[in-house]
Amino acid sequence: MQDLRKDITHLDDVKLLVDSFYGKVRLDEKLKDIFDNVIKDRWPEHLEKMYRFWQTVLLDEHTYFGSPFVPHANLPVIAEHFNQWIHLFFETVDENFKGKNADKAKWQGQRMAEMFHTKIEYYKNNTSIPLL
Repeated sequence: MQDLRKDITHLDDVKLLVDSFYGKVRLDEKLKDIFDNVIKDRWPEHLEKMYRFWQTVLLDEHTYFGSPFVPHANLPVIAEHFNQWIHLFFETVDENFKGKNADKAKWQGQRMAEMFHTKIEYYKNNTSIPLL
């Protein structure tokens, strides 16, 4: 059987990645309530922001400006949530893509999950407030 997956090279690829991934998140028992409780009815806004973020990261087309950690600083999440996020993200990338940018997406996703988890745990256990 021929492998028809290609690398992430255009904005349409980024949109497929983001839409497929968040489609899974919105159905996932561990993650859906966390996302829905924060995003509520603003999913189109959130997806647009994620398109711009991943377009900037993967395609070097600088369309995202902001601080990705700040909206996540006070989420009620633990390692288990991050592990599930990574599982779904890797699964989505691998189902749809292969290549340098697909590998970069997984590396960046893993890196972000580890950094966000570390920072969230730090702020849970310290009185300092995240810089906005």
